[in-house]
Amino acid sequence: MSTTVSRESDAAVVTEHFDVLIVGAGISGLGSAYHLQTQLPGRSFVVLEVQGGYGGTWRTHRYPGIRSDSDLYTFGYRFKPWVDEPIASAQKIQRYLGEVIDENDLARHIRYHHHIESASWSSEDNLWTVLATRTDSGDSALFTANFLWMCQGYYRHAEGYTPDWPGMDRFAGPIVHPQTWPEELDYRGRRVLVIGSGATAATLVPAIADDCAHVTMLQRSPTYFISRPNVNEVADMLRELDIPEEWIHEIARRKALHDLQVLNQICVDEPEFARDALIDAVRAELPPDFDVETHFTPHYRPWRQRLALLPDGDLFQGISSGKASVVTDEIETFTERGVLLKSGRELEADIIVTATGFNLSVLGDISFSIDDRPLNLADTITYRGMMFTGVPNLVWIFGYFRASWTLRADLVGDFVCRLLAHMDDVKATRVTARLRARDADSPVLSWLDPEDFNPGYMMRSMHLMPHRLNLPEWQHSQDYWTERTTLPEADLDDGCLIFE
Repeated sequence: MSTTVSRESDAAVVTEHFDVLIVGAGISGLGSAYHLQTQLPGRSFVVLEVQGGYGGTWRTHRYPGIRSDSDLYTFGYRFKPWVDEPIASAQKIQRYLGEVIDENDLARHIRYHHHIESASWSSEDNLWTVLATRTDSGDSALFTANFLWMCQGYYRHAEGYTPDWPGMDRFAGPIVHPQTWPEELDYRGRRVLVIGSGATAATLVPAIADDCAHVTMLQRSPTYFISRPNVNEVADMLRELDIPEEWIHEIARRKALHDLQVLNQICVDEPEFARDALIDAVRAELPPDFDVETHFTPHYRPWRQRLALLPDGDLFQGISSGKASVVTDEIETFTERGVLLKSGRELEADIIVTATGFNLSVLGDISFSIDDRPLNLADTITYRGMMFTGVPNLVWIFGYFRASWTLRADLVGDFVCRLLAHMDDVKATRVTARLRARDADSPVLSWLDPEDFNPGYMMRSMHLMPHRLNLPEWQHSQDYWTERTTLPEADLDDGCLIFE
């Protein structure tokens, strides 16, 4: 690591140089640091994190009941066994990540409280220059790096998405978003209205139901839910046989991936059958007179949006007990006492929670430039969902929608390490994705096909995202079971990547 001195605002700012700069100390960033340190031990690197500690999503979200909605045998890293219940609390996930840091001596590479303001690429120097502000002191920090590895996630951590409903200023009680849950919020003995029906609402409602006077989940349209016991019978059986945890993790992981692949394929090949099976399973968990048709029968085919997982059917238990209820309707306006629905019914509440999703963050909302020209990522085509045409020496980890995010983080980690080693082999200091001549006539398409997958946070922000072609090299695959073979075997010299 070398240092130089530059000037900014008449104050000396030390510039630190690293081979690789990783943005974010969450699931993706810590996994990337592990892969880089393990596979390319000679590289210098730093991890910059805006928050005061590691964890990303699992540090940002602190609402009651916050937990994973993926099986930890697949959401956990492939290199570190998971030894707890498969659907885990944020606290347990944080502990797991802390063990990854400690066991691999990663803490010395992580800089917390670093908010990145800008990242600029110089083709003359073949370097990224990254300007950050220390959130704990207000001081500036300057870094240069040969390669930029974006692991900051996909949504804006500072604020969640809340629609601008009429009359919100009239409501007498607090309106909160789960992403910025106030620690002092007291919901005990109070009527709580949770707006939304995705994974956040499905987690929050059963978590607070026992303490509230009543909690109501208000949804505009139903979501598909899957309920299952929060145990992994395969792992538990193997532990009884004293099988090593590394073996248990791999076997349980493969079984979970196999089951998920079967489910995904049924949803694609036999959507009506899958729909009926999912809804019948919900019906079996609720009282006989419950209106499943209205409240738990979505109008879209399965997996067009993410399936919400309920450990031990906790949401259904809350509804069956009478402590929680579901209303399917649209909001006309907020009132002093709650919300008035378009049906004319008023839902009274003391607290309203808007579990209404994320604001997409493209490359961390950082100001990027290439040779002094501002970068608009929407003008680019993605290379395999992680690099972008015309943007040198940069990779962005964007995970799977229908499988655990970490599965792709591990695959991309392998790819980046192979890419960096290949650059050494061909004596290149720069790699840039570029369309080949035969790709030029392919239609330019949106990042996602909305007929295939259309969550609200993506549809609201699709204009900010890169584009794709209908070719495997130029799109973000959602098929882990194919990509686990194609990414490791991707030909780095097929003309999609230009090494200089």
